[in-house]
Amino acid sequence: MEKKGAATTDAGTEDFFDRARARLRFDIPPGLTDAGIAPSTGDQGRDFILQETAREEPMRAAAVLIAVVARDEPTVLLTKRSARVSDHAGEIAFPGGKIEATDASPVDAALREAWEEVGLPRDFVEPIGYLDLYGTSFGYRVLPTVARVRPGFDLHINAGEVEEAFEVPLSFLMNPDNHKQGWKLARGRMRSFYEMPFEERYIWGATAGILRVLYERVYLK
Repeated sequence: MEKKGAATTDAGTEDFFDRARARLRFDIPPGLTDAGIAPSTGDQGRDFILQETAREEPMRAAAVLIAVVARDEPTVLLTKRSARVSDHAGEIAFPGGKIEATDASPVDAALREAWEEVGLPRDFVEPIGYLDLYGTSFGYRVLPTVARVRPGFDLHINAGEVEEAFEVPLSFLMNPDNHKQGWKLARGRMRSFYEMPFEERYIWGATAGILRVLYERVYLK
């Protein structure tokens, strides 16, 4: 995994949203549904695993919501997945899931999943744009939607999918000093991953990787 140079991040409320609006669009990448395109991550070990996964079975299209709550100190809404779910049980995640045929768009899927998982009302959410397509070793092509969320909402947790929901300061997540790098052996190759431990929470894997992409798109490009 290649680390790009660090940038100073204000991560203030309006600064972040102004940057995000200037850099993000709602163009859907062809790799979301084209089985012939394996999402690239820039890490050779991880890309090898994604290519192998794509050859073994069709990668499923999914959407997640990066819900940035516009508080005086902005935060990102995250969840801890239930121990009962089949994929990523007990891990820290964004609200999200598989894109269904009834979803009008990936952003519609992300909003639906956020409502179903944690009861986040759509009228509190202002979608800003999509991040880059992100592939996971579980066979998902994930398209994240970045959104501004107005404070004042009440959440209602779906205990069958989510154990709890919580917020992490955006300033912590957008500080490259907190983007630690881990390594593990998978399919005979070493692959790297990001981890962002916050208090008693262990944010890592796809969630940390997507947050790193958010940092790079908003502050480095």
